[in-house]
Amino acid sequence: MADYDIVIRGGTVVDGTGSEPFVADVAVKDGRIAEVGKVTGKGAEEIDADGRIVTPGFVDVHTHYDGQITWEHRLAPSSDHGVTTVVMGNCGVGFAPIRKTDHQIAVKLMEGVEDIPEVVMTAGVPWNWETFPEYLDAIEQRESDIDFCAQLPHSPVRVWVMGERGVNLEPPTEHDLAEMRRITKEAIEAGALGVSTSRSFAHKFKDGRPAPSVQTEDQEVLALAAGLKDADAGVFQMVPSYDVSPRERFDLLRAIAKESGRPVSFTFMQAPHEPSSAWQDTLRELSKAKEDGLEIRGQVIPRPTGAMLGLELSLHPFALNPSFREIENLPLEQKVARMKDPAFREKMLAEEPQDPFDFFLYVLSDLDQMYVLGDPPNYNPSQSESICELAKAKGVSTKEMLYDVLLQRDGHEVLYRPLGNAEGEKFESSRFLLGHDHTVVALGDGGAHYSMICDAAYTTYLLTYWVKNQTPDKAVALPAAIKMLSRDPAELAGLRDRGLIKPGYKADLNVIDMDRLHLYAPHATYDLPAGGRRLSQKADGYEATIVSGVVTYREGVSTGALPGRLQRFARPDPAPAKELEAA
Repeated sequence: MADYDIVIRGGTVVDGTGSEPFVADVAVKDGRIAEVGKVTGKGAEEIDADGRIVTPGFVDVHTHYDGQITWEHRLAPSSDHGVTTVVMGNCGVGFAPIRKTDHQIAVKLMEGVEDIPEVVMTAGVPWNWETFPEYLDAIEQRESDIDFCAQLPHSPVRVWVMGERGVNLEPPTEHDLAEMRRITKEAIEAGALGVSTSRSFAHKFKDGRPAPSVQTEDQEVLALAAGLKDADAGVFQMVPSYDVSPRERFDLLRAIAKESGRPVSFTFMQAPHEPSSAWQDTLRELSKAKEDGLEIRGQVIPRPTGAMLGLELSLHPFALNPSFREIENLPLEQKVARMKDPAFREKMLAEEPQDPFDFFLYVLSDLDQMYVLGDPPNYNPSQSESICELAKAKGVSTKEMLYDVLLQRDGHEVLYRPLGNAEGEKFESSRFLLGHDHTVVALGDGGAHYSMICDAAYTTYLLTYWVKNQTPDKAVALPAAIKMLSRDPAELAGLRDRGLIKPGYKADLNVIDMDRLHLYAPHATYDLPAGGRRLSQKADGYEATIVSGVVTYREGVSTGALPGRLQRFARPDPAPAKELEAA
């Protein structure tokens, strides 16, 4: 009879503390880590990890699987990249609370903000809830390949409380504010990990109207913070406005932290239009806040973020041109054929994009900053690799070159438009923000931006670009990287029962062959409800992923096991257990 459910033998354990790796066995029983060291007992399953690293499962605190969890059991692409726990409900958008009469508002908002096709939500979301506690009860019945946690989103709360007044951005009454505060407390007491909001100009309905949360006054945001104070639990997550000064941005974050008495996290990136010192100013403000007893941390992504553009994706340089509107719903093969017609080409090249959604126009506004993504994907291209420079060398206009490049590979070519955190003289923030005391690695955005952004593979990117392929000016130590991906985000979310390889902690683990670790380029698949499209991205090197003591992936392929469940409430560290000496 086996002593343990699983024993991982002879791997190099990188335990999530940031300490030096060590060779040891890891034994798992009843969903928990039972022993770390020289394990003499036998496992019902034995995994040979000689020459591999063994890590805690990764945690992404910034995702949007609120809808996906209701229609499928795999939270990919996150689960393809060693992630074993996700926190959803970020950016102030989601599907609860919601009245039956407001389903279309939520669908249209998520279509605009998170690039989830309307047909996917119409076919996929069951709407078997109204209040946020009822939403938690509904998704608690769902089984998944990884664990998932929910946050209360501001925009649905505003619409629930104010109806059309909320959608139309009217100011709240005192009664409205009191009700938002009550709903926040109610959600936290039902098991939500926090509340979220957004002031990003990019968060809009597709017709150009701002998301309900974006233009709200500070008093409304602080009402949500007061709800956390009433519950004495939860984290406040925010996407701040990058259209205001860093000082104004941070003043509100400080006010939220003071009002709530709870941890605050926010999307932290080097915006292209801001001076290169802006991120340094923010770090100084974070340090001051810590000195004042306020817990505020910036969520950072370890690679430049940007839009994926292509003929079979949501956007490309000609997607908003009147002529392309005529063919946008044709099958790709027919679309390519029409675009190869010389008369159609001439007509398209003479047009300018038109759309009420100004963020889409912004993405397409700088033709000089577009690149072929390639495979493996190049997220740090030099200006000499831009399509603009290729056009100069060929003696044609950038528009002409972009048009021709889009038709490469029978229309499957993917272009890359960097939008923030790019490296170079102006944008050098990434190397200094990784592992900083006041930042946490996150922003995978899994479950959203299905045909425009694919950032959920940032875990693999961190381990390949910053660790495996490091250079003297670009290096992150492996123990630090694993801590960034596991324990740090787990602590931010209040999930202290995971993120470490120690006896008593949750048995969420990865066995990774660093020599074979490789990130592939994202590609379009058509496997969402109603045949909806999304970007998928795979990796080699993940030999095994384990969730709650069950192997969910072997060599990147799902085993079909679904041990993942809704995680309500924050979790304390397990009671101390005696650890065996490492071998």
